[in-house]
Amino acid sequence: MEYLELLKHVFIDGERYKYIIQGLSFSLGVTFFSTILGVVLGVILALMRLSTFTIPNTKCNPFNIFATGYIDLFRGTPVVVQLMILANLVFVGILRDVPIFFVAGITFGLNSGAYVAEIIRAGVSNLDKGQMDAARALGMTYPMAMKEVIMPQVVKKILPTLVNEFITLIKETSVVGFIGGIDLLRSANIITSQTYRGIEPLLLVGIIYLVLIATFTKFMRKIEESFKASD
Repeated sequence: MEYLELLKHVFIDGERYKYIIQGLSFSLGVTFFSTILGVVLGVILALMRLSTFTIPNTKCNPFNIFATGYIDLFRGTPVVVQLMILANLVFVGILRDVPIFFVAGITFGLNSGAYVAEIIRAGVSNLDKGQMDAARALGMTYPMAMKEVIMPQVVKKILPTLVNEFITLIKETSVVGFIGGIDLLRSANIITSQTYRGIEPLLLVGIIYLVLIATFTKFMRKIEESFKASD
């Protein structure tokens, strides 16, 4: 009973539970925003990596060079460093009023796009090359063959890896506090600063992350099973 009173003091008194709700909504919002951006950007970068275009009379493929440089840059540096650079060097001046939500979402989206691009590229590269040849032999253009033949098969193959990337993205939002964002971890720190209780807020945040990831993982497993059933 005494511990229940303590929990009431930590989370209920002063309506401190609202910090957790605010942090949860912020973290989920940033995750979904950056996921959409990351997937769109990842598809574009993957197509650039797979492009066979070259400058006439040379072997230079500018699309491939740009995509490779982008992927190496964002995969080779910590996301927290990217977050700090964008917040303190890019979103300044006329961009200083951009909400932290969008600063974080754009940063994580740019970072995730590099990983998604390599996931998609690897999925396409591992398909039998005869798939594309057969599609082209049937009169399909390259974009049509990618859309109708290649990508549906690639999605099935790369879905588990994409799920892992999404889970990583959820957990990466915990560094948003470095630029003042009120995410789940930051909300726990605020409660700790007011109650001088560090264990309970952190345990609650850990449980919330665990429930979120377990729920999403179970949902995606059902999707994977439906894909297998349709084969």
